[in-house]
Amino acid sequence: MTVAGKQIAVLGAGESGVAAARLAKAHGAEVTVYDTGDAARLEPARERLAAEGISLVAGEAALSPEPGTDLAVVSPGIDLKWPIAKNFSDSGVKVIAEIEFAFLFCDAPVIAITGTNGKTTTTELVARILNHAGQSTVPTGNYGRAFSDVIRASEKHDAYTLEVSSFQLEGIRTFRPAISVWMNFAPDHMDRYETVDDYRDAKLRIFENQQEGDAAVVNTADPPKGTPETTLTFSAFEEGGNFTYCDGIISFNGTAVLDFKSTRLRGRHNVENLMAAMGVAHLRGISFESVAEAVREYTPPPHRCELVDTIGGCAFINDSKATNLHALESSLRGQEESVVLIAGGKDKGLDFGEIVQVVADKVTHVVAIGQMAGHIREAWGAAVPCEMAATLDEAVVSAARAANPGQTVLFSPGTSSFDMFANYGERGAAFREAVKKMGTQRHEQQ
Repeated sequence: MTVAGKQIAVLGAGESGVAAARLAKAHGAEVTVYDTGDAARLEPARERLAAEGISLVAGEAALSPEPGTDLAVVSPGIDLKWPIAKNFSDSGVKVIAEIEFAFLFCDAPVIAITGTNGKTTTTELVARILNHAGQSTVPTGNYGRAFSDVIRASEKHDAYTLEVSSFQLEGIRTFRPAISVWMNFAPDHMDRYETVDDYRDAKLRIFENQQEGDAAVVNTADPPKGTPETTLTFSAFEEGGNFTYCDGIISFNGTAVLDFKSTRLRGRHNVENLMAAMGVAHLRGISFESVAEAVREYTPPPHRCELVDTIGGCAFINDSKATNLHALESSLRGQEESVVLIAGGKDKGLDFGEIVQVVADKVTHVVAIGQMAGHIREAWGAAVPCEMAATLDEAVVSAARAANPGQTVLFSPGTSSFDMFANYGERGAAFREAVKKMGTQRHEQQ
């Protein structure tokens, strides 16, 4: 696509938006960034962009499209129905996602990974496996550097490994993965989507432009429609897929190919993350022996079933990244021991009653926190003892008191953090600190 001399609007002055603006500028476009945030707060960003020849319109003025705009590039945090985006589309300007814009200048195949949960770990695993095998790639998209930033750098790679969210997929037109990965699907982001089907339809767009010769790797438990002819399937919970799991061993088409216990990963949900990455590796011609070498020392990103400490014979696991019910359910199913669970957070319209059976099967005691604490006790109270805690420190102490040696104390909130914390990372760090403090206090008392 030629953008030289064209008027490009970029909606959102965050990392993805600024990266798209710089990419457009590098290709000779006249670029204006629009952001409805406070103009005074955005003044430092305006000055930095101005030094690069890029304009920034902030505050209420950002709701008025500049006449003559040829194309608008939207950041993933901006809903296409919001006025800042809708005003452009209503005036006849084509509005596309940042990953779509970067893809127009892409010079290597794309591996795109989506799903409600497991995207980041799988993206990291794919990048690690490919690079270990001598196939240069970089994790990007919804994880790591923005796709536009990677493309603008003119780095030479054999493939680009993208984590892609439903928000990013909403605004694609020609974005075409050579390999698409469908991890799983469960209701989430219902504060952005009107229905679950709307959310699922956005994710399904990952397959929309795939052609003959492209491939997919999908979860056996929820195989989507519209996948290419070459599709591999996986599941750590069900039989019948190309990749299956039994007694700690991952098999491919009935042949054992990897001992999961030889890795540092924990839980069956991480078995599935690894299976998905193995599917990509197989499609790229990489041996399972090479995969085993690549992942042997891999440690998953923080706050994803991370072992914090073992105190009094109980393992304390930080799964703060579990920001929806599917992630919580997967985490519970993946635990080998019975669980004392700390759950709860922001009320974002999720029905915790949907997973009461797995809670009854795996959990002996619940400590509920945040806006959802009362709802959780109401939803699960008949199945398992539930108590509420006002703070995370208090919840950790209560959970430790309820746990017996050999059990797991699992912090897996099942919803987002914004009622008590800035993000799931801050929440996970607070859990770590609470466990550390409790462990120190116990040691001093002995």
